[in-house]
Amino acid sequence: MDRRRLLAAGGAFGALASSGWVRRAAAAALDQPLDLKSAAREAWLYCLPLVEMATTRSRMLGPEPTGMKARVNGFVHVRDLAGPAMRTVTTPNNDTLYSSAWIDLAAGPVRVTIPPTGERYFSLALMDMFTNNFAVLGTRTTGSGGGTFVIAGPRDPAPPDAIRSPTPWVWALARTLVDGPEDLAAAHAVQDGLAIKARPGRMPDQSVGRSAAWNDYFLWAQTLLAENPPPVTDGAFFRRIAALQLGMTGGFERARFADTEMGEVEAGVNEARQALAMARPAVVGGWSYPQADIGDYGQDYALRAAVALGGLAALPPVEAMYMRPAAPDGRMVFEGGRWRLRLPGPLPVDGFWSLTMYEATDQGQFFLTDNPLNRYAIGDRTPGLARGADGGLEIWIQRTDPGGDKTANWLPAPAQGPFAMILRAYLPKPALVHGRYRLPALEDLDAAPTLPGPPAAPPAAPALAKTAKPHRKPRKR
Repeated sequence: MDRRRLLAAGGAFGALASSGWVRRAAAAALDQPLDLKSAAREAWLYCLPLVEMATTRSRMLGPEPTGMKARVNGFVHVRDLAGPAMRTVTTPNNDTLYSSAWIDLAAGPVRVTIPPTGERYFSLALMDMFTNNFAVLGTRTTGSGGGTFVIAGPRDPAPPDAIRSPTPWVWALARTLVDGPEDLAAAHAVQDGLAIKARPGRMPDQSVGRSAAWNDYFLWAQTLLAENPPPVTDGAFFRRIAALQLGMTGGFERARFADTEMGEVEAGVNEARQALAMARPAVVGGWSYPQADIGDYGQDYALRAAVALGGLAALPPVEAMYMRPAAPDGRMVFEGGRWRLRLPGPLPVDGFWSLTMYEATDQGQFFLTDNPLNRYAIGDRTPGLARGADGGLEIWIQRTDPGGDKTANWLPAPAQGPFAMILRAYLPKPALVHGRYRLPALEDLDAAPTLPGPPAAPPAAPALAKTAKPHRKPRKR
């Protein structure tokens, strides 16, 4: 995987830049075993989504208040839009109410009911423990009429029309659009119509986090792998990391390493952590755009790890696109300054869009932050925005109030510290999905103006060739 293939996250999100170690060899060498250091490095990233999912599950099912709760085989609803207190999931949106459930399929299939939603945007993402969206039910896929759906485990007997989960644990995350405080009651009615019919589920063990020592991390990852077996298509990966003794269903608990070997494992894990911290996404015209396999990653393990860290629970691009503006140094994090985003007209979406502001943490995660307006996002549904005669919109992005008429279009940045933004486009049209539409770059209002130079000399006329050659069409390759 080359540097440009290594993300792009968004919601949204962080990106993992390759240092050449994710895919060093040609396809013929993919089955070659790695040395212990390299095996530890790749295995740490491979397992990160599992560990992040389990950590999120522990927080949401635990007794401590976290701002976003859930329960096993039953929905718990967040009744207010996300704010600075919500720190369970990185990069929360401020447009939709969340409803969350952790589904345990160990006791057999479950039935999930979605109520009619009318013209309101709604989605229910079903994610396996590797963070893949194996189904998204809602406005785009099932229309506004709702319905009842059977979800079955990877090997359970089930009716032909059942939705198969690749893993026995599923995170069901619903998003219900809210158009302001006066719309909350109607949005709550949609949430109340969500239901799961299932046998009682298990209470999972508490998770070890990504900051754990490597031995604890891999022991816990091995437990998660045994509980949620990877797809058989990942067999080649596990053969490559055989030196670590981490297997698809077991192995690491029997691993014994000499002192020098432990140093190799620790060095590999540190390299993996540094790669995530130093990640840089590909930027086009001042913005990063999601890759096609966001939300359903296949064997793109590096992308999957980066999104798990910086944008856990990201939807696939056909459902929602997450785009991030880049600072002048190419990073997705801004250190300050004053910025303007000029949108010439409506964005090509069938749903809605919003630009959300986040404070950036040292660990590469992003959360909403307090501000004088209690405004965490600006979008096509924000009341009171000043628009141009052509429908265009100027958004002012800075720490302090720009004053005057600009206040109506102000997206407040945190009072201090680095910040980042994500522009979400729900139900994007093909022009946006396929890159025919591009967002304009942010304008740096503090940049020194460029002084006009002397007029350029007219280009010299090309010399005439002595013998004209017939034009040939380029060969196709």
